Amino acid sequence: MPISPNFKSIYTKKWEIFISQCSSNSSLRYTELSNLFQLTAAKHSDLGGMSYFEMQENNQAWVLSRMRLEIEHLPIWHEEIEVKTWIESLDGIRSVRNIQMIQNGKAIAGASSLWVVLNTERKRPEVIAINHDHLTKHPTLKATESDYNRVDLNFDTKKVANYKVKYSDLDIVKHVNNVKYLEWCLDCIPLNILETNAIKALDMNYLSELNYEDEVSIEISEIIENSIYLYIKKENKISFALKVEM
Repeated sequence: MPISPNFKSIYTKKWEIFISQCSSNSSLRYTELSNLFQLTAAKHSDLGGMSYFEMQENNQAWVLSRMRLEIEHLPIWHEEIEVKTWIESLDGIRSVRNIQMIQNGKAIAGASSLWVVLNTERKRPEVIAINHDHLTKHPTLKATESDYNRVDLNFDTKKVANYKVKYSDLDIVKHVNNVKYLEWCLDCIPLNILETNAIKALDMNYLSELNYEDEVSIEISEIIENSIYLYIKKENKISFALKVEM
């Protein structure tokens, strides 16, 4: 789609929290928080003339490389929130995007995310083909206290689950949807941590894509300085790394 006449460099979208997005404690799931952030970012890209379909004209797509979520409070069923997003930087191959959830005028969660332009045929990063001179960057405007981080891959872990990628795990690019990695890992976290909304931050590193019928293992560390580390491995190589801060 062409650049929308309503396009602004800072985009805000209102959402209502539905029961299907909530955990058994009525709070928004962490996976749905991540999903709402990514849906809002995608809509902003659409309005700015860089939709998936426009990117595909050059066999390109935005791929999430790293994301840090910081959570002060999770909304509950029936509540209304706003999600605000803006571009911090875009150098041609990589873009840093900030996303913030606001309720009653107060920021309750935020994300710092790194996106990479990927050639979907060659599976290699490359310079974006679409002109982006119209985009205003906000290099000093942050949605989190800390930027996206590199997750340490060297902690001792034990295998807690095996998984085989299903059709329902795939996205439009035919690899595993970003949110699914987080979902698989959080299903391995102790219930009391999830039920009490004890998670304060999530650092996610997407290291290599997974595809239909890939077989993976999920490994988890002990609690280390109020954090838990989880790795999703295919053939003993880490495809996704998660740090859970409490």
